[in-house]
Amino acid sequence: MVAVSKTAFLQRSSGGGSLQIYAILFALMQPDGYARIPTSGAEHRPDDGRLLRGARSRARIREAARALFQERGFDAATLRAIAARAGMGASSVYRHVQSKHELLVLELADLQEEAWLDFRRQDTRTTATRERVQRFFQSQHELLARYPDLTVIAIRATTYLDSRVSKRVLALNDRTIGLLAEILQGGRARGDLDPGVDVLAAAHALFHGAIGARISWANGLLSEGACRTAIEGTVELLFSGLGRASVARVR
Repeated sequence: MVAVSKTAFLQRSSGGGSLQIYAILFALMQPDGYARIPTSGAEHRPDDGRLLRGARSRARIREAARALFQERGFDAATLRAIAARAGMGASSVYRHVQSKHELLVLELADLQEEAWLDFRRQDTRTTATRERVQRFFQSQHELLARYPDLTVIAIRATTYLDSRVSKRVLALNDRTIGLLAEILQGGRARGDLDPGVDVLAAAHALFHGAIGARISWANGLLSEGACRTAIEGTVELLFSGLGRASVARVR
């Protein structure tokens, strides 16, 4: 058995299974977010500095990539240019990342986490589920709209030939679905949704409705504002079929 962070566990668990079981497992975890493992008492070898230097190098690479993505756009920012901006040789960069798409995934992961934290800061569990879902998408969209180029490339990356990259992007998508399912699960427990609703299937439907709008936005068929409106419409449409008749009209 290995130590598993809550974030990693959510990523793994969002694909299916009992949400109640996940909650129980989380409750068994230690407050610092990691499952404890008995140790034999053996001392780890002291760090000789390579780990620290590696972390600093990766931070410089990411900082350089972020700047060049914004200045030139993703397609025009080469890995060699990123290395030069970071003050490193191209061969040194390849020791840390294999392609600029891997750097893109790291940026998208940070944006997703920032969107989730922003939603959490504003969220109250007593708010109607429909409104909570709308706010979740709003927090996510506001960040993606700041970096439309990254959004376009992320959509493209789901069919990218480099399976390492596409799998990471799909894993981020899967986590978003898991977070939506968490919100819907709370709504079902509160009585906002019909007790028989499959919250995971509903989360998939909401997510793919949003992706459809973003694909149209990425290809110039929708403006940024129209994309936001389309996602809001998807939520409203789905909830008109999910909400209890007694509360759907009120909420």
